[in-house]
Amino acid sequence: MIELDLHDPEAQIAFGARLAACLPAPCVIYLEGDLGTGKTTLTRGILSGLGHPGAVRSPTYTLIEPYQIGDRAVYHLDLYRLTDREELEYLGLFDLLGEESRWIIEWPDRGAGLLPPPDLRVQIDHLSEGRRLRLRDCSMTGNAILDALSAHIRATLRH
Repeated sequence: MIELDLHDPEAQIAFGARLAACLPAPCVIYLEGDLGTGKTTLTRGILSGLGHPGAVRSPTYTLIEPYQIGDRAVYHLDLYRLTDREELEYLGLFDLLGEESRWIIEWPDRGAGLLPPPDLRVQIDHLSEGRRLRLRDCSMTGNAILDALSAHIRATLRH
């Protein structure tokens, strides 16, 4: 597990870009936390770090936003407004599962049992100033992500 405190949205975006450098394809990331903790902000950083040059929209109403970055797809899901887990089938989610893609899923508990299992869980909590992130691996891929991220953080601290 990695735990760190980030003091502002810019730090969350920068951390997301750092995390992106450690993400293989395929991988699945679950983002968990209350409203307003910055799940989409972190996603903006990840997508930027993967090479997405444009805006990142919150998929609160569309439920899923696809991004093509190079030869790989990234799917950003926000399931907060999901009223029935079966809606995921109507979105064509199951057709996408076979792809070698990266998944970033906000509010994954709303799609429990239908979503691909996570490689990494990121819990984001409010602090009086900033946010606390707790990253936990849930697979061998997740363990490799945390190992690479730890090495990257250590190297950054030395400079």
